[in-house]
Amino acid sequence: MFNLKAETYLKIIFLISFFALISAYFIEYILGHQPCNLCLIERIPYVLSMIIIMAIFLIQRNKKFLILLLILIFIFSFVISFYHYGIEQGFFQESSLCGVKNLTENITKEDLLKELSEKTVSCKDVTFKIFGLSLTSINIVLSLLFIITLFKIYIKYETNK
Repeated sequence: MFNLKAETYLKIIFLISFFALISAYFIEYILGHQPCNLCLIERIPYVLSMIIIMAIFLIQRNKKFLILLLILIFIFSFVISFYHYGIEQGFFQESSLCGVKNLTENITKEDLLKELSEKTVSCKDVTFKIFGLSLTSINIVLSLLFIITLFKIYIKYETNK
């Protein structure tokens, strides 16, 4: 790994997270590829990481704790992405989460009929690829790289007490 300062790595993670979110919204709203529910869940760690990294730079306290929190967030991202990849490849059965719209609302029979007539995006269908890779597989790689990088930053904070 390059020998950069921890702050530089955090800025890189922030920029990649920002770019990942912008790309996801571009692919969804401009190119017209509808995401499945797991795709939407996979965006959450990027939003949280941007908020936490901004907090690290603005507050300048509890850096070690916030780095640990970032590690946990990207472990969650890795697990969700790995599960999603397993569904795409047929290793895992598609869960009921993949077809659920919104369970908090009271659904009328008209709403139910409308929902049944709409085409829902399955978690096993890959509608968009970059260089032959699904966005989920790219997310696995990014999450793993972020976990390793953040773990090294955390260790550095531990040794520089």
